[in-house]
Amino acid sequence: MTELRPATPDDAPACAKIMQDWLDLTPWIPDLHTLEETTGFCRRVLIGKYKTTVAGTPAQGFISVEPDNDIAALYVAPTGTGTGTKLLAHAQAEYPTLNLWVFQANPDAVRFYERHGFTEAHRTDGSNNAEKLPDIRMEWHA
Repeated sequence: MTELRPATPDDAPACAKIMQDWLDLTPWIPDLHTLEETTGFCRRVLIGKYKTTVAGTPAQGFISVEPDNDIAALYVAPTGTGTGTKLLAHAQAEYPTLNLWVFQANPDAVRFYERHGFTEAHRTDGSNNAEKLPDIRMEWHA
């Protein structure tokens, strides 16, 4: 089983690479930042301000939860080993509620969250996010 552990600033490059790899494989999402910018964001915000848990060493995935119980990021390397499920289950064990935004153009992610008990709260036209893509607000309650 992949070890889950608190992220450290040293995990920022691996987390940023996982995010960038997903962007590179996802043709419908605009790539708004360089890898260097994303690494800085991971270090300063996701790891520096939020509770971030990584799976493995080096990181094969990570989840970042904001102080208001919003999942800011859940990304995994495409290994097919259940890393995303392990990370999400870890967060669900720690928080009584979780919320997140997911792009409407990502039906695999929507189904993943639905399988783990999340329900749709509402949809937007994308004017609320940097990518300007329609999204869905999802919620989970223990």
